[in-house]
Amino acid sequence: MDGQLDRRAELSEFLRTRRARLKPQDVGLRSFGRQRRVPGLRREELAQLAGVSVAYYTRLEQGNGQNVSAEVLDAIARALRLTDAEHEHLTHLAKPKQQRRRAGAPRGKQPVRVALLQLLESIEAVPAYVSGRRSEILVWNRMAAALFGDWGKLPAAERNWARLVFLNPDYRELFVDWEQKAYDMVSFLRMDAGRHPDDPRLSALVGELSVKSEEFRRLWATHDVKEKSYGVKRMRHPLVGDLTLSFETFRLVDDDEQAFVTYHAEPGSPSADGLRLLASWGTDAAASVPT
Repeated sequence: MDGQLDRRAELSEFLRTRRARLKPQDVGLRSFGRQRRVPGLRREELAQLAGVSVAYYTRLEQGNGQNVSAEVLDAIARALRLTDAEHEHLTHLAKPKQQRRRAGAPRGKQPVRVALLQLLESIEAVPAYVSGRRSEILVWNRMAAALFGDWGKLPAAERNWARLVFLNPDYRELFVDWEQKAYDMVSFLRMDAGRHPDDPRLSALVGELSVKSEEFRRLWATHDVKEKSYGVKRMRHPLVGDLTLSFETFRLVDDDEQAFVTYHAEPGSPSADGLRLLASWGTDAAASVPT
């Protein structure tokens, strides 16, 4: 893969896959029983729903989105029943002129504010870390190392959630629902790719994972996107056994490409006892999780 992703191809495939998942009855259209050669809505049906000409929508689905307006994108997003994350992704891919002017070049190193580092170090009972672009793990606290493994022992290039999930077999064992974790990682990377298709490091990461992981290739081809938010993860830690932990993701106000992520257990639960054990073992616990 070369130094950037093909924005036109990304836009084309994203629209095609979103259209393919809709049935006429899903959007209030009658199906007259004709044999459908493709899954989902036809282009003319989608154009009708969005209030645009078939020729206009066809050009857009072929990747020609240079002059599309935000209003037309909104109409197409409504017709396709896109989620907020998908709508944002579509906007980034199509890039109305005003957004292209505001877009900056991809940044390299992502510095973390000193105060944020101090906050991480002060949190002793909760695993926490800061992630950045391309699913990179930027900084973390002692409890995160105890839960996920000592990332400090890895080369900087390997401190990356996507690489760990798809290329490190220990993380298949750590996450009970590994398939969901893998799906989430690919969906996050898709959002990043939409924002920064000209990022050569992101393109290189996608290329490497596509070559080395069949699961990644399959999930990448779905063009699904989502934002990091909150939820629950079940893990099987080599020292303390099964853990059910809630995670929260906080986007930084001054840098929305960095996220502060925490994991915590329900008070009084066996998982809370497990986290307390990890905290008491400290560095010994970190050493028990291979990375």
